[in-house]
Amino acid sequence: MRAIQITRTGGPEVLTEVELPDPEPAPGHLLVEVEAAGVNFADTARVAGAYLPPELPFVPGGEVVGRTADGRRVMGLAQRGYASRAVVDGEDAVELPEGIGAGVALALLVQGLTAWHLIRSAARVLPGESVVVNSAAGGVGHLAVQLARESGAGRVIATASSEDKRALALSLGADAAVDGRAEGYAERVIEANLGHRADVVLDAVGGPVFDAALGAVAEFGRLVSYGFASGRGPSPIDVDRLTELNFSVAGFWVRPAIRLPGGYKVPLKELLGLTASGRLRPLVGGEYALSDARRAHEDMLARRTTGKIILRP
Repeated sequence: MRAIQITRTGGPEVLTEVELPDPEPAPGHLLVEVEAAGVNFADTARVAGAYLPPELPFVPGGEVVGRTADGRRVMGLAQRGYASRAVVDGEDAVELPEGIGAGVALALLVQGLTAWHLIRSAARVLPGESVVVNSAAGGVGHLAVQLARESGAGRVIATASSEDKRALALSLGADAAVDGRAEGYAERVIEANLGHRADVVLDAVGGPVFDAALGAVAEFGRLVSYGFASGRGPSPIDVDRLTELNFSVAGFWVRPAIRLPGGYKVPLKELLGLTASGRLRPLVGGEYALSDARRAHEDMLARRTTGKIILRP
């Protein structure tokens, strides 16, 4: 089979197309002919050795849409997804209607589940609360904007790095969209929230943006960190400040959340239903040939993309 493999960690340049034997599925697992594989920021971090450093040689990719030997079209979390064939745990395989495109379906896996759990499990958004979504045009962010609205948020504020991305967030249901840079962040968010600090801030940027977001959270609000796209984690947090301002800071990682009872197939069913009804619009940001995996990673890291990025074998 064709696959993208790394033999050393590094940037996108270490991604190499190779021929490998087909994987052998363990009992209870399915071998699928890959229709498309999803690309996530976590993949770029694993390739760099900055996140769950892999055992080398390593084939990246954690989600696929494909067909089983008996012809079923399924989506699911995968092993070695950047390949023409991959293995999916039978418990994770969800049958996919023909009418839902592979890119749309893949947007609902790691990124859709992340957005769903951020709103429901981590931030526990209540009806009427204000929600700020940083990087609102990204794979998780554009879904979080829509799911915040679906959850009854009173006001949804998007932050993004360009006018085009802010316009996209507004088209997806955000009430306001502002520049996401750290300098002046809190002032812009408060102004967009009609002079009030926000009840919830969802941040995947880290670094100075996370630090600036501390100044935009309301009393009894929640700031949830779920990534460090800036390459820097947050600064140490003064617990006295949290106590004084009565708000909480939380971290979130989707992998443990989807292993909780009802944490995987229940939200996926809801996400697929919302998509089929037109109430949720997952965006496919670009399709690349498997052999162009390096360019896909480069574009993602340079923030030249919006929505879901997929590879086609």
